[in-house]
Amino acid sequence: MQTTELDPTLSNTLDNARKPGLTLVIGNKNISSWSMRPWVAAVAFNIPFTEVRLLLDQPDTAAKIASYSHAGRVPVLLAGEMTIWDSLAICEYLAEQFPDKHLWPQDVAARAMARSIVCEMHSGFAALRNDMSMNIQAKLPGRGRTPDAQADIGRICEIWEDCLARFGHRGFLFGEFSLADAFYAPVVMRFRTYGVALAPALQAYCDRMLAHPAVARWVNEAMQETDPTPLHDADLPRA
Repeated sequence: MQTTELDPTLSNTLDNARKPGLTLVIGNKNISSWSMRPWVAAVAFNIPFTEVRLLLDQPDTAAKIASYSHAGRVPVLLAGEMTIWDSLAICEYLAEQFPDKHLWPQDVAARAMARSIVCEMHSGFAALRNDMSMNIQAKLPGRGRTPDAQADIGRICEIWEDCLARFGHRGFLFGEFSLADAFYAPVVMRFRTYGVALAPALQAYCDRMLAHPAVARWVNEAMQETDPTPLHDADLPRA
């Protein structure tokens, strides 16, 4: 088994970040869909944290991420001496540490369904990720519509319709904003970038998501980024 020894100067970065409270290490807001999920969740539920943003697609990106986590990916949550490096694990940790904030729906049936659709999002929809990657600044209507990506879009629409019909009487997937909405926030960004036509009720849901203060803040900060991301841009679907 191959092991990687961190440069001592990079290890100092991790030591400096381990201060009281939570530190969330993320990538560029314009393209890092995995980072968006826990960031939006923490902001939406008023959970205080220190943000560390690492630029992706740079020569030193891998080394900088490795100074926080051996997994080599963002997001990463630093909580005291603990390192949590997966978006779902981060959100579950936040839900456990702040039970009074109800990051998951309180109803048992709603919570079970919310966890199911979050896990489906977390582990599935590979075609949508590959063929319609998140780029908040871009406008690419009609691109990336491979048959597999279109099938993913259909399944997501089915999930949203079911959740909104059964639980979404206050506008979000399970009524109040929850981790389920945070996990599907990057999909809302993709649908906007690629001009996906939706049924009126689903478009209204996307509009409510875009208007949510946490999502709107992420989008606003993403739109202000000017950092080049050549590797990501090279993978965007062309006309």
